[in-house]
Order: sequence, then structure tokens, then C-alpha cells
Amino acid sequence: MTIPKSLVWFQSACFMLAVLACVALTAAAPVELWLTDPGGRARFQRQTPLVPSAGAVPDSPAIEVDQARTFQTLDGFGFTLTGGSAQHLMRMSPSARAALLRELFATDSTNIGVSYLRVSIGASDLNARVFSYNDLPAGETDPELTRFSLAPDRAEVIPVLQQILAIQPTLKIMGSPWSAPVWMKDNQDSRGGSLKREWYGAYARYLVKYVQGMKAEGIPIDALTVQNEPLHPGNNPSMFMPAEDQAEFIGRHLGPAFKAAGVATKIICYDHNADRPDYPITVLNDARARAYVDGSAFHLYAGRIEALSQVHDAHPDKHLYFTEQWVGAPGNLRGDLSWHVQHLIIGATRNWCRTVLEWNLSSDPELKPHTDRGGCDRCLGAVTLDGDRVTRNPAYYIIAHASKFVRPGSVRVTSTMPTSLPNVAFRTSAGNLVVVVLNREPIAKTFNLRQGSQVVRATLPPGAVATLVW
Repeated sequence: MTIPKSLVWFQSACFMLAVLACVALTAAAPVELWLTDPGGRARFQRQTPLVPSAGAVPDSPAIEVDQARTFQTLDGFGFTLTGGSAQHLMRMSPSARAALLRELFATDSTNIGVSYLRVSIGASDLNARVFSYNDLPAGETDPELTRFSLAPDRAEVIPVLQQILAIQPTLKIMGSPWSAPVWMKDNQDSRGGSLKREWYGAYARYLVKYVQGMKAEGIPIDALTVQNEPLHPGNNPSMFMPAEDQAEFIGRHLGPAFKAAGVATKIICYDHNADRPDYPITVLNDARARAYVDGSAFHLYAGRIEALSQVHDAHPDKHLYFTEQWVGAPGNLRGDLSWHVQHLIIGATRNWCRTVLEWNLSSDPELKPHTDRGGCDRCLGAVTLDGDRVTRNPAYYIIAHASKFVRPGSVRVTSTMPTSLPNVAFRTSAGNLVVVVLNREPIAKTFNLRQGSQVVRATLPPGAVATLVW
């Protein structure tokens, strides 16, 4: 049977029209916009979706996205679960605690999907008291660590982590020690001092036992920083560890101990401020240490976030992590939101970081507990917990703008940076484009967001942050 040419032409035309219709429908798919406006009422709230078009608003700045140019893969966004944070959570009623943890860690439409947590190995300065997992009477030592015990964490930290992991099993956890046990230190004090070389091997085994002990509780430790703030011995607890000592400890003791025990936990060096990129570079320049180090961790209480790229450029095969920044009580949403989004959510990820973590998850109305002789008495949690009453603070919204949409496995992609509109763009594993934008101006700003031939137009109130999901 011969099909008339006119029918063939008609069928082809119908097919092409159908294809064009599908393309048009795809092109017109709405773009989600989630807004926090410190001068208005929006607090990480979904707005009316934006509809892409082929035209741009004349004389408006443009953010151009190129998804073909990719950078680092993201591991996640989140907080530090301090001992104090866990204490506040455990004092809530079971139903209120379950609801809050779902809001924080679940990934469905009504929650913010925190995907990464940092915990202290032993006490941090936001614990009610100082402790390690191997505390001894003065003058005693325990080279074989026969008295090692996770008991101080069993009442609060471990149960909270287990409940969180039941909600979000893929959550990654990083451990950071504030100090070695006092008997291993040259000043025999929880504050300051250095690890004595005769105990390097014992301390490496101590960290192995921690990772193994947490794993036995169903809590995998994905990564471990060797020492929190190794150049700040004034906190309580704290420990001074110069770069050369850290390189020796990793290369000759911790790395080999992890390898011998079959521990897959990543070893991360430094974990301090951006003003000393020479510290992690020194560690990574040591060939023996470098073999065991996954990357470097940073805070931003000093220095500039752009300095992190110096470390990446020196060792591009090693990863970068942003692990801590505090919000001071009582909190100032306008100032805190702008500074933290610009320097951390945008700045840290534009400078190769795979995580952005705020300090800390929760506090109570009196900002307790904290240790004496150096504990932070002004650190405001992402949420303030007063019994079952929950107050959401600036760090909650800062992290939510990224954690909900930039899921682990997302990749940073190129986006241009117009004046007064800092931004960062990601491509998710599901194929979505996510762009976080801050308006630094004291007036509203209209801008064009363009990928390929498509454009969406958005207007941000002064000081506002938006997450656009395309």
C-alpha cells in the first residue's frame, strides 16, 4: 500500500507541532522562589512561582548560569550538634522532639533537610562540664586505653544522633576533638597545652576507639578533623597543635592507625580560621601526612573566605570543608542573614567548600550550658529551646536556604556575579538548577536570571535572600 505524500506531510507536521508544544510546556515550567525578607514577614517562605520567558528586563542586572562549567560536589549543609544542643533536645517531650527533628532533617516538602552534622569528640566548650572518654586521677596514665568509655555521651548525644539517623539515614557526621585527655598533655590541663609526643600513638588509638565505638552504636563517623582550632589554646577545652606537629601526628600515627584498624573515616586537617592558609598547606606539603589527608577545614573568625582557594590551588586533589561560624546572641536577622549568606553559603562554596556548617544547633534562653574558663556564653543556636517552645533564629534560615534544595551530590556550576547581587548556583542530581541570591542593597533590586535562552525576572526586597529552583 502506498501512503499519499500529502498524508505523510500532514503526519510529520502534526508530530513537529506536538514536539514544539512539549518544548514550549517544558520551557514554561515555573521556577520556585523561597524568600527570607528581614524587613518583612517572609521567613524562608515559598512565593508565587516565576514563569520563564525569552526576554529580559532592560537595564536590569543579569545572573548568567552556565551549567556546563562545574566545580566541587557538595556533601551537605548543617550545624554542630554540641553536647548542650543534645541536652536541650532530650529535655523536650518525645512528641515535640520528634516533630522538631523531622522539621530539621526530613527531606519532604515541609522540612529543611539538614544533611550534615558536626559533633565534638569529648566535650566542647558548649558542654555543661569538661570531659574526655579516658579521664583518670591525677598522675595516672592508661597507654592501652583500658578505661576508654563513651559513657558521657550515652545519655544525650548518642540517643539524639540515633533518632536523627532514623529520620535521615544518609546524614553525614563529622567528629572534632577539642582536646586530648588531660593525662596525655604537657600542661595536665583541659585548657591549652600540647599533646606530648610520647602519647601520639595512644591518642591515635583513642580516636580509632571513638570511631569504632560510635559505629557500634549505629552512628557512622564520615570524617574527623584532627583538632578543633589548633591555634587557639584559650578555649576550655582546647589544645595547641602547630602545623608541623599535626603533620607528624597524622603521617606517623593517626593515618597508619586508621589503616591498620580498617577505619574508612576521612582525616581532615586544620579546622581553624581563613587567615592561615599556610597551616593546611604545610600539612599537605608533608608527603607522609598527605597520603592520609582527605582535605582541610575552615572557620571565618579571622581572614577572608577567598583565602581558601589558595589551599585548593596548592593541592587541587584535596577537598575543602567549612565547619564552623557562630551567630552572637541575641541575633540580628538583617545583619546575620546578609553576612553569613554572602560569606558562607555563597563565599565558602564559591571557594571550593563541600560543606557549610553553622555553630550551633540549639541553645536555651540563657545560652547555657557552657564550660567555665573559656566556654562561649554568647553563642546563639539555630533554634532556641525553652522546654517544648521553639524559636527559629538566623542560622536556621541561613542554612535552610541551601540545605532544602542543594542535596548531597549536587555540583556547583558557574554563575556571574552582578554588583550587589552575590549568588551561587548548583545543579542537583535530579537535574534541577538551584541559585541562592542575596540583595545587599538598601533598596529593592530587580534582576534577570538566565540559563541558555530562558530568563526569569525576580525582584528582591532590600537585604533579602532568595533561593530559586528551576
